[in-house]
Amino acid sequence: MYRHSTWYRRPRERKPVREEFRENAVYILDYMPYGNPLDRYREYRAKPVAQAIGVNHFTLLEVEPYPGVELLVGERIDLGRESKVRRVIGRISYEDLTSTARDNLEGVVKNIVLENERVFVEFFNKAGPINIRLHSLELLPGVGKKTMKLILEERKRKPFKSLQEIQERVKLSEPAKTVVDRILIELRGEDKYYLFVKPSRRVLESGGVVYLGYLEKLRHL
Repeated sequence: MYRHSTWYRRPRERKPVREEFRENAVYILDYMPYGNPLDRYREYRAKPVAQAIGVNHFTLLEVEPYPGVELLVGERIDLGRESKVRRVIGRISYEDLTSTARDNLEGVVKNIVLENERVFVEFFNKAGPINIRLHSLELLPGVGKKTMKLILEERKRKPFKSLQEIQERVKLSEPAKTVVDRILIELRGEDKYYLFVKPSRRVLESGGVVYLGYLEKLRHL
């Protein structure tokens, strides 16, 4: 069950959402119906606001609902003409999330992964080496050299069709959780490599990170 916010944390900064970070839909992580009293922007100190995550690139966002519209934590909302969201305020980082949003993050990310199971299964089928010493599959928590080699052998024999099949054929416990845990690592900025989450332009321009962009590549396929 998702938690609802009881206190609020002042975001460090809001960044405008550029075209490359556009999301077609979001999941609500935290809804603050009375606004954030500590917000640096006066209009959002007493105005409904929500924190959300995008379904395409796992972009963390802050959004404003239409007047009189209540957003539910865990709710999926399309960002189209019939949306409950009036506008996307801006992109936020993991550090900007309220404690409630952080508590709800893992469950929401898992929903997104399961909704897009076919895409993540194809990651196991298509993932390649990053360099001569490191393979993309090894970035997944719990996947070492031995498991990585077994995945490569099994997918060569026959492509995987589901996460359940991956679990059965390579004895990888809970592949969905493995993917979710990797996405959380990337959202927290704990590794230089980004398999799934699209870093902000500021992070990319700062250097020292590598965006592999597997979701974009696999969706094109």
